[in-house]
Amino acid sequence: MAESIGRQWTPAWDAPGRRNQRGGRYGAYLPDPLLGRPLVLEPAVDSQAARAERAVRGLLDAPGAGGLEGLARFLLRSEAIASSRIEGLAVSPQQVGLAELAVAQGLSGRGLSNSARLVANNITALARASAELTAGPAFTVENVCDLHAALLPDETEHGLRTMQNWVGGSDWHPLDAEFVPPPPESVADLMTDLVTYGSGGAHAPLIQAGLLHAQFETIHPFRDGNGRVGRALIHTVLIRRGLTRHRVLPVSLVLLTRSDEYVAGLTNYRYAGDPDSDAARAGVSRWLCLWLDAIETAVEQSRRFVAELAEQRQAWDDAHARYRTKVGRRAAARGDSAAARLLGQLPEAPVLTARSVQTLLDVSFQTARAAVEELAQAGILHRRRVERGTTAYLARDVFDLLAVTERRLASTRWDTREATPRRSVPAGPGYRD
Repeated sequence: MAESIGRQWTPAWDAPGRRNQRGGRYGAYLPDPLLGRPLVLEPAVDSQAARAERAVRGLLDAPGAGGLEGLARFLLRSEAIASSRIEGLAVSPQQVGLAELAVAQGLSGRGLSNSARLVANNITALARASAELTAGPAFTVENVCDLHAALLPDETEHGLRTMQNWVGGSDWHPLDAEFVPPPPESVADLMTDLVTYGSGGAHAPLIQAGLLHAQFETIHPFRDGNGRVGRALIHTVLIRRGLTRHRVLPVSLVLLTRSDEYVAGLTNYRYAGDPDSDAARAGVSRWLCLWLDAIETAVEQSRRFVAELAEQRQAWDDAHARYRTKVGRRAAARGDSAAARLLGQLPEAPVLTARSVQTLLDVSFQTARAAVEELAQAGILHRRRVERGTTAYLARDVFDLLAVTERRLASTRWDTREATPRRSVPAGPGYRD
């Protein structure tokens, strides 16, 4: 049964100030394992789970949902910036995109900041670690540790913690902490239980992802970076269960924005005593209600992004048609032409060179160059010299739309006109570097 384990804290006499030089008793919370734990959903939670799952599946089947890959990549960039401890406003999406391009094509990347290079490398490492979590028949504790290392490359200590940690209160003792996770000797067994549960299918995908995330944050298996790893594991479960194909749901950003409710939900999840008791059921239900509400909000905001992306695509088509008419060509390009195909790829690849387009579309270099130049002449792409003999082409409208979306997701009203962003977010449309 879940319980608080009494422990004795020995004071650190080198701590600054008498307030931090304290010793005494504290309680470390030991949760029940996930495997074999009874779960009885209240009818309202069960209905909400079914509704949220239909919403997710409907989103991914909707016309234009392929554009969510661009949003997924952008969210990966946001996580990489946070993981590298770089202020979000210090590294623009365009700078990171150019740095990724430089890495992919072996360019020198002259003029790019070291921060942009660091984030680009972090994105690559994070994508690789995330792929390992979803590729095999099961994922392991070692996979989760690799993800932690990818998310926090500058951290001096990786692997499961071997000391007590805590949340809130003093940096020197857990006596005034808001929450004290399990003792270090319990972490390995709890993590083995967690990955075994996460690799299975005992519960519906959204319920499984919600329980695994809450359990991971309760275990707090690393000295630092638990929030980032826990958010990444949400997508691991949803991808493994086939509910999503990639990291397309911005649910972690919704939870970050609703931080007070999020902390309260996790506190409710941490019941004491019999897991089959009324109190335990009520606590888990309250957490799942918040979790499923965040899923539904993420779907709603993703739908809004898809709709705005469709409007942007129409604007591109109109601009393309005007250009073609101006130069005496038929307004509508053939659907299988390189330029038309490239328009459909811009949300996922907003930074291009003729060489990258050659690979992307599987066409000759001459055809690729003609396509990017045609879209540049139409005002859809914008040229930027990255080094001698190489020109990059940027779809600035994509970066603007992604920035608006992330700013909106940081607003408690999901609208920056009603509530300003609660955290560092990219500059709004029109910012250039």
